[in-house]
Amino acid sequence: MSTITFGQIPFTARRTAPQMRLTRRGKAAVLSAAVAAISVLAIVFGPSSTATDQVGAPTETTMVRVLPGHTLWEIAATANPDGDIRSTVDEIIELNALPNASALQMGSEIAVPVYDK
Repeated sequence: MSTITFGQIPFTARRTAPQMRLTRRGKAAVLSAAVAAISVLAIVFGPSSTATDQVGAPTETTMVRVLPGHTLWEIAATANPDGDIRSTVDEIIELNALPNASALQMGSEIAVPVYDK
């Protein structure tokens, strides 16, 4: 029986696929495509509001002048003594577009919801 031996291919002779590198313009194109995809997803899945034909009932309010030492909690407790004070504070903040509960200014007038007693 005879044996045939083929020579081994040297390691340096093996061909490898050339590495692909992005140019500056290619990187900018990939980045802008990613930003566009994220923007589309944010618009599609982001918060939204829907207009309807139904008329909403306006909230009855009264105006209260903020005196020295008044807090939003005290004003809410006076306006809704038997209700949940936290939700009343949240309603006052929303009605007056206040950034937070500590944004009250002495001497200003704020709208406070009227509750049935």
